[in-house]
Amino acid sequence: MAEDYLIVDDLKTWFPIKTGVLQRTSDHVKAVDGVSLKVRRGETYGLVGESGSGKTTFGKSVLRLIEPTSGTVILDGTDVTKASKRELKGLRRRMQIIFQDPYASLDPRETVGTTLSEPMRIHKIVSSRSEALRKSKDLLLRVGLNEEHLFRFPHEFSGGQRQRIAVARALAVDPDFIVLDEPTSFLDVSVQAQVLDLLKDLQKELNLTYVFISHNLAVVQYMSDRLGVMYLGKLMEDAGRDVLYKSPEHPYSYFLMSAIPVPDPDFKKETKLLTGDVPSPVNIPPGCRFHPRCPYATETCKAGVVPFYPGEGTMHDVACHYNVDFNRGSQSLRPEYSAEVKEVPSAQK
Repeated sequence: MAEDYLIVDDLKTWFPIKTGVLQRTSDHVKAVDGVSLKVRRGETYGLVGESGSGKTTFGKSVLRLIEPTSGTVILDGTDVTKASKRELKGLRRRMQIIFQDPYASLDPRETVGTTLSEPMRIHKIVSSRSEALRKSKDLLLRVGLNEEHLFRFPHEFSGGQRQRIAVARALAVDPDFIVLDEPTSFLDVSVQAQVLDLLKDLQKELNLTYVFISHNLAVVQYMSDRLGVMYLGKLMEDAGRDVLYKSPEHPYSYFLMSAIPVPDPDFKKETKLLTGDVPSPVNIPPGCRFHPRCPYATETCKAGVVPFYPGEGTMHDVACHYNVDFNRGSQSLRPEYSAEVKEVPSAQK
């Protein structure tokens, strides 16, 4: 069994709200509020949820592109959250990110060759311009582009080509771990498939570990080995891909999965729609933060901390007090539930 390569423990990223002339902190936006998960070496961990659930902030916090408020991030035995600036520079070689918008993530004033060679020089991967040029050519060929593209500017490429350049830039420093922040959401469907296949091939070839962030559940199903479902800064469910798509146990996961369209015009699927809006990350509801929108919520859901309970199958954790039969609309408290438990650590810690 592959070892745990990334271990995130109780990660929190809060943004202060400043008010008044003195700009005192009056409250916080709790974008990520106590997320714990583990990712094995060489696997893809998918992170799904509605817009505003904290997925992108989580990914950037893991890489310390945004400084987390508290918690720990262990990457291959190294504590990223405690690394000094000098140590963090070394870690930058091992962890990269591919952003959502290929139009905004590339410098319009730099050629592709400069974009690829600059990180190599910063991290002293190459010792000469000729070596940087050779490696840049190899990277472009690897992602399906040509040598002649080295001397062009980003505005001369299509969206799919730009995202391939962004993939090449991430690979320029020979990383082990890449956060993919909705890397295909700006692309046409046909181009999406090409980029996704490219990412899968590179993962297999280079033994890369991915955290794949997306709200496109079909894409996540294709890419991921395991999934986490986020809602309002919290992880609601964590399971293997097949388990989560076939038999989700958290009501929020169930509603998300039921919304996936089926590519068959003759198949009639009953879509379960969520009502209401995601609450403010400033005024988070007590207890289970999904209870204001959950049709199965009771008074039990409105108080205390909701722990992770073991779900069906291995490596399956669910932050819900109830076992819910979604077909019958019935529910029962989980055997592990205790009304006296105020705070229970995640089963994944």
